[in-house]
Amino acid sequence: MLRIIDPAVVGGGLAVAVFVGILLFLEAGRWIGRLAITRFGRTGQPNVGSLETAVFALMGLLIAFTFSGALGRFDTRRAQAVDEANAIGTAWLRVDLLPAPAQPKLRQAFRDYVDSRIATYRRLPDLAAAQQELARSQKLQNEIWAQAVAATRLPDARPQVELLVMPALNQMFDIVGTRVAAMRMHPPGVIYAMLACLALAAGLLSGYQSAGEKVRDWIHHLGFAAIMAFTIYVILDLEYPRLGWIRIDAIDEILVQVRAAMG
Repeated sequence: MLRIIDPAVVGGGLAVAVFVGILLFLEAGRWIGRLAITRFGRTGQPNVGSLETAVFALMGLLIAFTFSGALGRFDTRRAQAVDEANAIGTAWLRVDLLPAPAQPKLRQAFRDYVDSRIATYRRLPDLAAAQQELARSQKLQNEIWAQAVAATRLPDARPQVELLVMPALNQMFDIVGTRVAAMRMHPPGVIYAMLACLALAAGLLSGYQSAGEKVRDWIHHLGFAAIMAFTIYVILDLEYPRLGWIRIDAIDEILVQVRAAMG
């Protein structure tokens, strides 16, 4: 089953929660800091500067790793789309090696298969429809394989043609499983929870450090909250590039071009 989290919902909700949470934690930190000033005085207020620095450093490191990983997986998915188009094109050409009577039906099965592969991605983010189309693609794989095996067994089949045609079909089918697996490969959710918690902790410590200020610096507070929330959203968007603002739909045009070449 193809299971995908919709970042338009999860990512957007998390970003809003982080934005609001940081603002609340900034205020909470400022309130705690004022209590410390009241109790110990400005000079006696505990200094959490080193702790704040450590939290910000850890948060920056986690952002760097999650962003780099998401971008790497994004590029991998685009490369896999090209690999699938190349594999289909190679298998299509090798149909020429099979006996002529077997080619028309097999070529039509190829056309139906490529249409199904294109439709699978076009139906996202409707996961139920995409899963149904994926099942149809797998059924067509079985039909293509059975027809190709039968064609290689015909009396007028060229010697050793099976060694050329069948591996090409196998590669064409395997890339589908690879692409489905790639769509499921994401960091554990605890990573994003940790990133959100670090952002809140940074807000708390920043608010504490600003307790001595007479006037709240809303520009910096809102800017920090907005930047952190947007960064987390972009990372999630990269992780699920077919459902949010960042998309790889354009790369599927390679499959459309392959299908157009089939006539």
